Amino acid sequence: MGFGSYDESEQENQNVDADLDDETVSTGEADHEGSVEFEIGASNDELLDRLADIKDDA
Repeated sequence: MGFGSYDESEQENQNVDADLDDETVSTGEADHEGSVEFEIGASNDELLDRLADIKDDA
Protein backbone atom coordinates (compact mmCIF):
# COMPACT_ATOMS: atom_id res chain seq x y z
CA MET A 1 0.00 0.00 0.00
CA GLY A 2 1.29 3.41 -0.90
CA PHE A 3 0.49 6.80 0.44
CA GLY A 4 -3.24 7.45 0.25
CA SER A 5 -4.09 3.79 -0.28
CA TYR A 6 -6.70 2.01 1.76
CA ASP A 7 -7.96 -1.46 2.30
CA GLU A 8 -11.12 -1.88 0.22
CA SER A 9 -12.62 -4.11 2.91
CA GLU A 10 -12.62 -1.07 5.19
CA GLN A 11 -14.93 0.67 2.75
CA GLU A 12 -17.56 -2.00 3.37
CA ASN A 13 -17.32 -1.70 7.17
CA GLN A 14 -18.33 1.92 7.55
CA ASN A 15 -21.58 1.22 9.36
CA VAL A 16 -21.18 2.14 13.00
CA ASP A 17 -22.66 -0.26 15.51
CA ALA A 18 -23.57 1.88 18.49
CA ASP A 19 -26.09 1.24 21.20
CA LEU A 20 -27.30 4.78 21.67
CA ASP A 21 -30.30 5.47 23.84
CA ASP A 22 -32.90 7.94 22.68
CA GLU A 23 -32.40 9.84 25.93
CA THR A 24 -30.81 13.25 25.56
CA VAL A 25 -29.30 15.56 28.11
CA SER A 26 -30.07 19.23 28.08
CA THR A 27 -26.93 21.32 28.22
CA GLY A 28 -28.62 23.43 30.88
CA GLU A 29 -28.46 20.47 33.25
CA ALA A 30 -24.68 20.80 33.44
CA ASP A 31 -24.57 24.50 34.34
CA HIS A 32 -22.37 25.27 37.30
CA GLU A 33 -22.46 28.36 39.40
CA GLY A 34 -19.64 28.72 41.86
CA SER A 35 -16.01 29.53 42.18
CA VAL A 36 -12.73 27.69 42.31
CA GLU A 37 -9.84 28.77 44.45
CA PHE A 38 -6.40 27.21 44.65
CA GLU A 39 -3.02 27.99 46.09
CA ILE A 40 0.04 27.45 43.96
CA GLY A 41 2.42 27.30 46.89
CA ALA A 42 5.28 28.84 44.92
CA SER A 43 6.09 32.32 43.71
CA ASN A 44 6.34 33.18 40.03
CA ASP A 45 10.12 33.48 40.37
CA GLU A 46 10.34 29.99 41.88
CA LEU A 47 8.21 28.57 39.08
CA LEU A 48 10.28 30.32 36.40
CA ASP A 49 13.49 29.03 37.98
CA ARG A 50 12.05 25.50 37.97
CA LEU A 51 11.07 25.88 34.32
CA ALA A 52 14.61 27.00 33.48
CA ASP A 53 15.98 23.93 35.29
CA ILE A 54 13.64 21.65 33.32
CA LYS A 55 14.70 23.24 30.03
CA ASP A 56 18.36 22.88 30.94
CA ASP A 57 17.86 19.16 31.65
CA ALA A 58 16.17 18.55 28.30
